[in-house]
Amino acid sequence: MINKTLTITLLTTLFVFAAPTLANEDEQKILKIIQGIKYGWENGDGKPFRDTYLDFAGARYIESGGQNEGLDDLVTHHVEPEKDALEYLSLNFANIEINFEKDFAWAIADTKVKGKVKKSGKEFDKKGFQTFLFRLVDGQWKVVHTHSSGRDVKPKKIDNMKKHEHQAKEVKPTDHDSKEHKH
Repeated sequence: MINKTLTITLLTTLFVFAAPTLANEDEQKILKIIQGIKYGWENGDGKPFRDTYLDFAGARYIESGGQNEGLDDLVTHHVEPEKDALEYLSLNFANIEINFEKDFAWAIADTKVKGKVKKSGKEFDKKGFQTFLFRLVDGQWKVVHTHSSGRDVKPKKIDNMKKHEHQAKEVKPTDHDSKEHKH
């Protein structure tokens, strides 16, 4: 009886200490996938996508109101053409939050993307959010869906802020306000 209790206690302790390690290993695998996606976008390289996305009928990848249907559409019509269309592309993921539920995981990240279009010379600077959905398939985490949205970064207009501060300091009481104060 003592051996059985000791065995159960040891197994429970092992599981409790091993579970965070497994989650941490899975987090590292997912972070590596996200790093590969960043590299792929910045370099117009479809390989990280083909290696880590689950290619299945009905797959859809959403980006700021547009979508690619299927992995091949994403890679050949979006990722790879970027290298020829853009002078540069810089993509950053920050504040990555990863959650797990059995063989399913999702990650949410803040995004910042900057680039310059070769043909027009137009530069863009956007910030937003990215969601990745993952499924564990044959022991490997695979991306099954992504959704990103972003907006133009608006520079702070210091002149307007100072103008409003100045106007606020110049507010003068009206005749009506003056009469109320006399009573």
